Amino acid sequence: MLALMSVAVFVLSGYAWLILNDLEGRLNTSDVTSKVSADGSMDILLVGKDSRTDANGNPLPDDLLRRLRAGDNEAELTDTLILLHIPRDRSRAVAYSIPRDTYVSMPDGYGKHKINSAFGRAKAQAADELRSEGVSDSAELERRSAEAGRELLVDTVTDLTGVGIDHYAEVNLLGFYRLTKAVGGVEVCLKNAVDDPYSGADFPAGRQTISGGDALAFVRQRHGLPRGDLDRVVRQQAFIAGLARSMLSSGTLSNPARLDRLFSSIERSVVLDSGWDVLEFAQQMNGLAGGNITFDTIPVQDPAYDTPDGLAVKVDPDEVRETIQRVNDGRSPQPEPPRQLAATTVDVRNTTDITGLAGRVHDDLDEEDVPVGDVGNAAERDTSRVTFGPGADTAASYVAELLDGLPVTADDGLDSDEIRVLLGDDYEGPGAAQGFTSSAPLSLNPDSSPSLASPPAPSDDAITAEDIPCVN
Repeated sequence: MLALMSVAVFVLSGYAWLILNDLEGRLNTSDVTSKVSADGSMDILLVGKDSRTDANGNPLPDDLLRRLRAGDNEAELTDTLILLHIPRDRSRAVAYSIPRDTYVSMPDGYGKHKINSAFGRAKAQAADELRSEGVSDSAELERRSAEAGRELLVDTVTDLTGVGIDHYAEVNLLGFYRLTKAVGGVEVCLKNAVDDPYSGADFPAGRQTISGGDALAFVRQRHGLPRGDLDRVVRQQAFIAGLARSMLSSGTLSNPARLDRLFSSIERSVVLDSGWDVLEFAQQMNGLAGGNITFDTIPVQDPAYDTPDGLAVKVDPDEVRETIQRVNDGRSPQPEPPRQLAATTVDVRNTTDITGLAGRVHDDLDEEDVPVGDVGNAAERDTSRVTFGPGADTAASYVAELLDGLPVTADDGLDSDEIRVLLGDDYEGPGAAQGFTSSAPLSLNPDSSPSLASPPAPSDDAITAEDIPCVN
């Protein structure tokens, strides 16, 4: 799906259309979705399966598993979950990562568990029920039980996010391995060198191009990272952005051999919902540019939440739904902006040690069509407020209301058209949910998920398919 989305950025050549048309008849498909958004927008669930089988459930050979550096794991886990929203005008795409250990309520009586186990739990139960009904054909068992797994996963994501899933794309370890080979590798950047025996990640600091087993190790490492699995989520976002960027810059569409390899890797290793018209999707996404594909993570309350299933990621479903709804242009009604606002510029200053806070608030204001200026840091303070220059009081009050009712004060040091947002330690408004401080140590247990007492936040700059961000 990611390859197809990236391909669609360009006008597809006649050769590409012929191959795509042929591909549609050879893809593995699922009936897991059947709806189309009434408003014309598109919400796609991207699933990365930590599976030691191919898309048809056949076990992978031992020599291939060694190249994948997959290790031993009998569970059917969906360790990468990304909800991709594309508005009706197809002008941009916003991808929200859902951490693998997010602790959620699963429908149909499955109880509360980590979200990455939803697929496997439903698949195992369905397989037992099918066997008791006399189904013995292994291919039929795999197909029908896997469908049950996908259905529970989609329903669980819908319950958590409040978003109906229009389309579904699933890739396993083998598919990811082949896809990165087919595009000639993806350029990434690391802040520090890493050497992790658990994932096999062994990379120097700085920019480098990786593919195959190295690419898998890069996106699967969580041990040894400052924020553990939350940093792994950022790794995955950076890599997927790089994959799209690689498609845009490598000349894949003009290279018949690369195009054949690309589509062959998709054919063997990807499952798409049966209602997805790939050709129509490619045509609709034709004008999308790399800078209009952005990545974020759902708001996290506690990344080291103690549960019967072990340490998990605690989230507030209401907060998750509100955040995604706002980004997906489903905001709650806001007061009409005053005329005065158009003549002002709103700068945002971070006075805390929470990295990236000003950038997130800046972006939220921009989403509300506030004329934002620059972001930066200022002297540390405990309380937040909105300050304004002469005559900008009405516009400042409007901005303060958007940020959950911050205090408003005049500042004679500001120009008449200038408003400044000062974010203090007490700030809990829009953009605050993903802020983490970095004062507490990290505790790692090789036999479990990392324990994250108080992890640092991602960088100020949002990850897009236009740049190469350096990540942990």
